[in-house]
Amino acid sequence: MVTGTSCPLRLWLPSVSTEGRDYAERLRAKQNAPWKKALDVQRPYRRNLQRQELGRTLDVGCGIGRQLAWLAPGSVGVDHNEHSVAVARQAGHTAYTVEEFLASEHAQAGTFDSMVLSHVVEHMDWDDGIRLVGSYLSYIRTGGRVMFIVPQEVGFRSDETHVLFFDGDDLVRFSRELGLEPGRPWSFPFPRATGKVFIYNETNLVARIPPTPTEPPAVAQQD
Repeated sequence: MVTGTSCPLRLWLPSVSTEGRDYAERLRAKQNAPWKKALDVQRPYRRNLQRQELGRTLDVGCGIGRQLAWLAPGSVGVDHNEHSVAVARQAGHTAYTVEEFLASEHAQAGTFDSMVLSHVVEHMDWDDGIRLVGSYLSYIRTGGRVMFIVPQEVGFRSDETHVLFFDGDDLVRFSRELGLEPGRPWSFPFPRATGKVFIYNETNLVARIPPTPTEPPAVAQQD
């Protein structure tokens, strides 16, 4: 396992891709498990996301669209897995592959109020994560927000496609490297230590896109 702090290095690369049909079907099977629907186990996570009041949101790495159903009207998802995007569309969500998004009317500067990356950045190394998030920042308005959600220890080990472990301090450093103003990370739904035994404990952080510095007015020339 790789981390920006002190966790040991995992000396192998993921053997399963997040781009194939199998991965999309795996997500669908996990989300649609009958017992999960009966108990509405997603309710706390849904409320946690909606409490952030992110506005119109770009969901990067939207998968099969679970969070698109929870976000404000007009929100859009983008994912590199065309099969996951197809599932999201079947559910009635607005979702695109990366190429489709870039060619769409939504790929305009400042179009969205916020961006969310839920269980995304842990699937790549640090530099690739910086490049990915940075490539979408221009579509978020100045003063808008970027929300990161990552798994904790047990959740990280549960998926062989995970590459880089992020703790709260790592997300703060990651945000600052992107030029964002990070808020305080928090553990959800239980205290941080629970992440060592509970697979669905997550670390959350919301960062703000700072105002663009304005150039000082030109000084008038005296005759």
